[in-house]
Amino acid sequence: MNNRLELHDITRTFADGGFQRTILDRLNLKVAEGELVAVMGPSGSGKSTFLSIAGGLLEPTGGEVLIDGKSIIGQDKQALSELRLRKMGFIFQNANLIPYLKVEEQLMLVAKLAGSSKEACAARADELLQKMGLTHRKNAYPHKLSGGERQRVAIARALMNAPAVLFADEPTASLDASRGLEVVAMIAKQVKEQRKSAVMVTHDDRVLPYCDRVFYLEKGKLTEHPV
Repeated sequence: MNNRLELHDITRTFADGGFQRTILDRLNLKVAEGELVAVMGPSGSGKSTFLSIAGGLLEPTGGEVLIDGKSIIGQDKQALSELRLRKMGFIFQNANLIPYLKVEEQLMLVAKLAGSSKEACAARADELLQKMGLTHRKNAYPHKLSGGERQRVAIARALMNAPAVLFADEPTASLDASRGLEVVAMIAKQVKEQRKSAVMVTHDDRVLPYCDRVFYLEKGKLTEHPV
């Protein structure tokens, strides 16, 4: 089974009042295709830093990040942008939909940026909206959607360019309990069906049964815990 995401000896330090503070300390993680991994930890433990490095948004002080076996470290901004567009999908806690675009247009925009044809974009958008149970909402603007619907649109948008890896940052934070479970169940289902590797940062232990493995990040170290 392929590891679509690998982090090797990831370290992140910064200067704090004349001292070097270590946020991530030689952190290692491999996420196989079809696997959803949860990362938990107290506030300030470095979860956002970890996710930013794994997603190519932040350079580590040391170590290597591999997506589909290729290192993303040391790439220029344009190459990283292309990599994020084609190989990574991001789901944020507040969906981050564009307010003036309809649901279908949110998805089409992502595919157009990647250079897909209009016909291919439309077919892919229709397929994903059907899977997410959103076909009847394709012409709705974000303000007309419920919180759960907005997050389902965000999942569809993240999957639009068939990325290798999905990153979810507190995807249930703005939802009630039942909607939060529904959203994570949807993410887990798509990860399994489409053989993605996925990492979800969360504080919500109710969603852990949907995850294949659970890690805790504390004092710069990542420790696996039983699901």
